[in-house]
Amino acid sequence: MNKILIADDNQQITSILANYARKEGFEPLVALDGQQALELFEQHEKNIDVVLLDVMMPKLDGFEVCRELRRRSMVPIIMVTARGEDFERIMGLDIGADDYILKPFSAGEVMARVRAILRRVQPREAELQNLYSVGNLVIDLDKYLVTIGGAEVTLTKKEVELLWTLAKNSSKVFSRENLLDSIWGYDYFGDSRTVDSHIKRLRAKVDKFEHEEWEIKTIWGVGYRFEEKEHAQ
Repeated sequence: MNKILIADDNQQITSILANYARKEGFEPLVALDGQQALELFEQHEKNIDVVLLDVMMPKLDGFEVCRELRRRSMVPIIMVTARGEDFERIMGLDIGADDYILKPFSAGEVMARVRAILRRVQPREAELQNLYSVGNLVIDLDKYLVTIGGAEVTLTKKEVELLWTLAKNSSKVFSRENLLDSIWGYDYFGDSRTVDSHIKRLRAKVDKFEHEEWEIKTIWGVGYRFEEKEHAQ
């Protein structure tokens, strides 16, 4: 279950927000001071979807916690505070908060803000899963678009899929049979020469552009590998 970190020194507030968070399907993590908030975040960082952060807390205030979280993560942060001065709201947003809610507030409104932020964030994360770059190469699998040094490379659908499969698994050597199964499917009746001919055409197209940081390498007797060259590290 994904988690929501609620940091506020008022236990009545954290209890109410935690109950609403559970109804939304989150596991609430409750911190009563800024130091505890950072410790809980460090322990559960990979599973925390959003942070609700009070400004006035013992040990470390919300601004300090927000700054520290932004040094290590782009997790959505909503500042929750009784302070209403414009400059403090502006400061919270400037140091990396995504939204700002003033007390007194409706817990239902807080959860609505959480849902709104996650709707904005999650499509971007899904988009990035189909976008890969290394050196001057960018592959956008959603658009079947490949650029090298900012210039578009005209590739067929299968050539894009070949390049994507190799580049995303640069430490792996693919046999021709591996690639045939991955790209063409198990029910394809062609043979391994299909892979060789596609690799040959793919290389001819990408080699028209400078790409010193990477290459599609033949591993003799085995197959192919996408190799990132050392000076690009």
